[in-house]
Amino acid sequence: MSQRVSDDAMAEVIAETRSDSSSRRHGGGDDDFVTDLPYMHRVGTPPKQPLFQEIKHSLMETFFADKPFHKFKDQSGSRKFVLALQSLFPILEWGRDYNLKKFRGDFVSGLTIASLCIPQDLAYAKLAYLDPWYGLYSSFVAPLVYAFMGTSRDIAIGPVAVVSLLLGSLLSSEISDTKSHDYVRLAFTATFFAGVTQLVLGVCRLGFLIDFLSHAAIVGFMAGAAITIALQQLKGLLGIKNFTTKTDIVSVLHSVWSNVHHGWNWETILIGLSFLIFLLITKYIAKRNKKLFWVSAISPMISVVVSTFFVYITRADEKGVSIVSTMMIILIEYTSSKVENFNQSIYMILHQVKHIKSGVNPSSANEIFFSGKYLGAGVRIGIVSGMVALTEAVAIGRTFAAMKDYSLDGNKEMVAMGTMNIVGSLTSCYVTTGSFSRSAVNFMAGCQTAVSNIVMSIVVLLTLLVLTPLFKYTPNAVLASIIIAAVVNLVNIEAMVLLWKIDKFDFVACMGAFFGVIFKSVEIGLLIAVAISFAKILLQVTRPRTAVLGKLPGTTVYRNIQQYPKAAQIPGMLIIRIDSAIYFSNSNYIKERILRWLIEEESQRTESELPGIQNLIVEMSPVTDIDTSGIHAFEELYKTLQKREVQLILANPGPVVIEKLHASKLTDLIGEDKIFLTVADAVATFGPKGVK
Repeated sequence: MSQRVSDDAMAEVIAETRSDSSSRRHGGGDDDFVTDLPYMHRVGTPPKQPLFQEIKHSLMETFFADKPFHKFKDQSGSRKFVLALQSLFPILEWGRDYNLKKFRGDFVSGLTIASLCIPQDLAYAKLAYLDPWYGLYSSFVAPLVYAFMGTSRDIAIGPVAVVSLLLGSLLSSEISDTKSHDYVRLAFTATFFAGVTQLVLGVCRLGFLIDFLSHAAIVGFMAGAAITIALQQLKGLLGIKNFTTKTDIVSVLHSVWSNVHHGWNWETILIGLSFLIFLLITKYIAKRNKKLFWVSAISPMISVVVSTFFVYITRADEKGVSIVSTMMIILIEYTSSKVENFNQSIYMILHQVKHIKSGVNPSSANEIFFSGKYLGAGVRIGIVSGMVALTEAVAIGRTFAAMKDYSLDGNKEMVAMGTMNIVGSLTSCYVTTGSFSRSAVNFMAGCQTAVSNIVMSIVVLLTLLVLTPLFKYTPNAVLASIIIAAVVNLVNIEAMVLLWKIDKFDFVACMGAFFGVIFKSVEIGLLIAVAISFAKILLQVTRPRTAVLGKLPGTTVYRNIQQYPKAAQIPGMLIIRIDSAIYFSNSNYIKERILRWLIEEESQRTESELPGIQNLIVEMSPVTDIDTSGIHAFEELYKTLQKREVQLILANPGPVVIEKLHASKLTDLIGEDKIFLTVADAVATFGPKGVK
């Protein structure tokens, strides 16, 4: 039996000075084996660490990989207090270098995104089955909080289409009467617990949980949600009054066509389609010429102003065109059924609408359900909507941070998002997050810091104080057009095609989420997206890839024979690489797969009259870890190979793996002389003559 050099120090010295022709003869009684070998290093074993140090290291790598407390080291108490404040409120750090030049960029971008957000807020609130002013409330408070606590310079905060649709779908499934006071209270409750969920994830540094929703699932979910949102807007675009409350495509299309002869309003259709075409044209212009981004940004506001003025002077609302204030009639009808004095009911509703539609956000702290039958629903809806909102915000923030080459602190982002939604729930806001369309406009308008959110918030405040009553003549068809134009870009055909080309399983995940949303519901689509994402993880963990390796001609490099057809297998040897950590979930599969490789290769070589397999080399470079089940599987593999008179050899186990192999005494069972640093060393020792 050949024997390797055991003196580490001597091996290192000789390895540094040896030339290509230097070699050493290892003793052996079999003429089939090479006896002229270069010196080889042993597989190193890392020094044993105390249990406490191992646990500490694992926890630090899991939860504190970015070393958030490093800057507090060796600082005075007052300095630590200042650093803590700067960590909680990043504006205190970057605000010291703020100047007039940066403010000019932020002021222009803030005004630009404000012109975009105001009409979008009116429209998105309707997706959540909330009155339009709640959208404006949400774009006043939340951006202010984020500006002080967020780390992204480019993200624009406010209501977004997908979260609004999801929230409306989940809330209406609990309370079908979307005009009831309990519905609004449940919306505030869900917003509160969405913020709590985000805050807890940030404080506990559990942000990695949102990564379980794969990019493919997000692409499909977003596309499905966009189509669902667009279909929902057919009610406002066509002027249909009796419209289904369901969101699946079959129910929506049935509702549309059942009203085709008596439910459509041609004036509404004319207004809606005209402004939809206008909005799409401006988006096309902005896409073709990046310098004209402002054309697309201000087009929603132009649409609202022009359509509102047109309806007011023509009194189109008297001809069946639905306007924002139409909901007042619904409220009056609802209240008149509850109050004996009809005049009193009109006075109550008009007084309530006047109070809500003008002025700063009223407090809603007493409106949140902290007990009662709706508490559980509020918690559940809050967790789901909070996770979706967080996923969207972090993805947007990372995108623009990469474009400007600055770091984004994911955990601080979660704390900021959570805080702003908690504060928002106490001030009549619903769930807010980063908007991709507004963030893109913010970026192109030249924003420098989060001050652009403050500027936008101030403009929204002025709107609430002065301009809100003017929106009562805004036709709902224009709000529907704004929503449709905004969600068009969420259907990313190019990304879907790329998924098909790159990974078919990712494409299946994408399509599963997509069809789940449009044919069933938003929550079912989201559930499918999460389920498929987890299924992919489980499949990759439980069924890892393995590969047969061969030697590339003229080298000592061993690679996958399927990837490199010219790579030659070594006579009498089978070299297999395991491309995964070995755990209880895959250890038995790996063992069985190695044995199947062995049986298949032996059969092929027998048919080709080649020498049988005497040595099986397992290349363990990709194996980052192994547990007790993996150790046990290797013990069984070794015993099975012994019965077949095949020798088990290991190549390049990592530090964690070799440490566990020693601790389990598996190295004694296999033999220290059967563990090599490289496949080339193993082949040079046990392979046929002439192969190194």
